[in-house]
Amino acid sequence: MIVPIILSGGCGTRLWPLSRELFPKQLLPLVNDATLLQETHLRLNGLQNLAEPLVVCNESHRFMVAEQLRQAGCPAGAIMLEPVGRNTAPAVAVAVLQALGAGDDPVLLVLPADHVIVDAETFRGAVLVGAELAEAGKLVTFGIVPDKAETGYGYIRAGKALECSCQFSVVSCQLQETKDQGQVTHDSIAFAVAEFVEKPDFATAEGYLASGDYYWNSGMFMFRASRYLEELEMFASEMLACCREALDKAQRDLDFVRLDAEAFVACPKDSIDYAVMEKTADAVVIPLDAGWSDVGSWSALWEVGQSDGAGNVVRGDVLTHDSRNCYLHSTGRMVAAVGLEDHVVVETADAVLVARRDRAQDVKAIVEQLKQQGRGEALLHRRVNRPWGSYETIDHCERFQVKRITVNPGASLSLQLHHHRAEHWIVVKGTARITHGEDTVVLTENQSTYIPLGVKHRLENPGLIPLELIEVQSGAYLGEDDIVRFDDHYGRS
Repeated sequence: MIVPIILSGGCGTRLWPLSRELFPKQLLPLVNDATLLQETHLRLNGLQNLAEPLVVCNESHRFMVAEQLRQAGCPAGAIMLEPVGRNTAPAVAVAVLQALGAGDDPVLLVLPADHVIVDAETFRGAVLVGAELAEAGKLVTFGIVPDKAETGYGYIRAGKALECSCQFSVVSCQLQETKDQGQVTHDSIAFAVAEFVEKPDFATAEGYLASGDYYWNSGMFMFRASRYLEELEMFASEMLACCREALDKAQRDLDFVRLDAEAFVACPKDSIDYAVMEKTADAVVIPLDAGWSDVGSWSALWEVGQSDGAGNVVRGDVLTHDSRNCYLHSTGRMVAAVGLEDHVVVETADAVLVARRDRAQDVKAIVEQLKQQGRGEALLHRRVNRPWGSYETIDHCERFQVKRITVNPGASLSLQLHHHRAEHWIVVKGTARITHGEDTVVLTENQSTYIPLGVKHRLENPGLIPLELIEVQSGAYLGEDDIVRFDDHYGRS
């Protein structure tokens, strides 16, 4: 049995303004119609003896993660909620402990939720090799066959070739690379790990590429559950103890496993690489050449996108004239590019990014400025997802705010009241059932109601189509924290 562990805890600030802290890149459809999270699950289709995945995510992303998996027909065995980020080693540890709780000792396949892999069939072949080695007690990582001297990734140096009975035919298994002295041929499909190395400078990266012995560190792993815990006990026993306590004291509601906050906050931060893989004597690397990218920047997204004849990758409503090798993305308004070369232009409802493609990594400096200024563009889009649907701010001023609210069929907001604002609701599509104090009313298109300050109320969609309405808020304070909930279907306090 192979149990996938999907790590969905990142915030992806280098892809701002599409990726936001509360709506990160793994929840976005950046390459195909499916989001990166959905693609991570879907590329496993075709593997035999595969269990439902365990997903580890930020608590604030939980409903979006659950809904995206549901939409893709990809049920999760459990969605485990981190109260704070503690890097990958603790995230994997709590998932491993959860998997062992079923009584078996499965092989685990650890996958970040924000990667692109073009050749899913080749990837699945590599997983079969990894499963065989993991069954034998090895701790497996997948090394990406480099196609350029990259300074943004860590590297893995391959050591002694290993024998494996699994038949896995892929370019990387018979890798041939030109060297100044001739040809280097890798005729094995797995190697002992000689060492992990940090991100190099360009000259060092060129040497790694020429040697044929180095692979990019993908952050994907396979091992038996018990083997990972053995190594973690040996090298990071305090971390393992905190993870055990966090899971033992976890609360379970709906599809979620809420890790105990106090125990998890006390857990040391570390990656799998530093905590285990660099220290174990049983690390193995499988070369993988399958069109992999961690889409860690706009330039990386340009590289994996489908370009036109001028080398432009275009998404959304975009017009170009005399522009070459650009990444141009519109989410709403038309974007027109004239005479641009090697640029990134990304339009959202509340922000526009313009950058040279070779400076795309520096967008994180803009995100830092936004955070320092306390601006909401670092956290949220204008359209905010909720477990019942979404809302989008259309206009706002000091004492009023206008929102477009969409409620999914069969969903409802919490029973609530506000101390500082009143609300006017106008139904523009669908049917609304509204609790208003002690009364319940049903409104249809073009009908409206008024919710005075301090009155308990609830909005529901009893229909079969999405409910859309316009909300006009007025009052002295319009913040989202002015909500007193009395009853909520989604476990929010």
